[in-house]
Amino acid sequence: MQKYIEKVKTLLDSLPYIRQFYDKTIVIKYGGSAMVAENLKQSFARDIILMKYVGLNPVVVHGGGPQIGELLKKLGKESKFVKGIRVTDEETMDVVEMVLVGKVNKEIVGMINHFGGKAVGLSGKDGNLITAKKLKIKGTDMGMVGTVKSINPNVIETLDKNKFIPVIAPVGVGEDGRTYNINADIVAGRIAGALKAEKLILLTDVEGVLDKNKKLISTLSIKQAKALIKKGIAVGGMIPKLECCLDALSNDVSKAHIIDGRVELAVLLEIFTTAGIGTEIYRGRD
Repeated sequence: MQKYIEKVKTLLDSLPYIRQFYDKTIVIKYGGSAMVAENLKQSFARDIILMKYVGLNPVVVHGGGPQIGELLKKLGKESKFVKGIRVTDEETMDVVEMVLVGKVNKEIVGMINHFGGKAVGLSGKDGNLITAKKLKIKGTDMGMVGTVKSINPNVIETLDKNKFIPVIAPVGVGEDGRTYNINADIVAGRIAGALKAEKLILLTDVEGVLDKNKKLISTLSIKQAKALIKKGIAVGGMIPKLECCLDALSNDVSKAHIIDGRVELAVLLEIFTTAGIGTEIYRGRD
């Protein structure tokens, strides 16, 4: 009997957080190991379903870089990267769209639905969700790599109101009708801003943001986050993730989180516990 009492107590401990975030939108960027390891994939699907059942509105934006690279390799096409971004010619763009929209997106939707959720897959082309523009890097033609020009959240809001979970592939369409491959972190941040989300959560393969001694930083203000970039403490792939979070916070997202997707139940631990498991970045005074 005692073990059941403990389970119920754990549920009651989460009640203040359920009440606080009830009917609030949480945008989650899903990527890294959480998309590869089978136990983590199933755990993530259940996390999202639970969030929906207790009254939150999760919106999932996913990546798929490794899966794209794997198929390109099978096709005998070499991947070229500039500043960590895949150069995307028209042939590569066909593969990107096929993998992200036709394979990865549907696998995530299928997993959530299999465990009892109601997920719907989208790309930026659906309902004019993501209008893109070509990404320009001086001295390099990146091909069909884009960035977000605007977000039309109507289709997401409609799905939320009808109890569906939107799952979004980071593919946008330009005003010329051409398709663009967009970084999933950027898409998640801009969608969070357009929805005025309560939280933006980025799943990564690191603990979170680390200080100069490589220790996890649990909370950061906007000013502190900018200082980490300026001083060179935040480096490599953490810089664009922090910049994505800062952009979202500047667009009225309440808080942004960078968490370790390699931890089972990572999303629930970050939302429904006091300690959390990663780095929380907040708006307001330092």
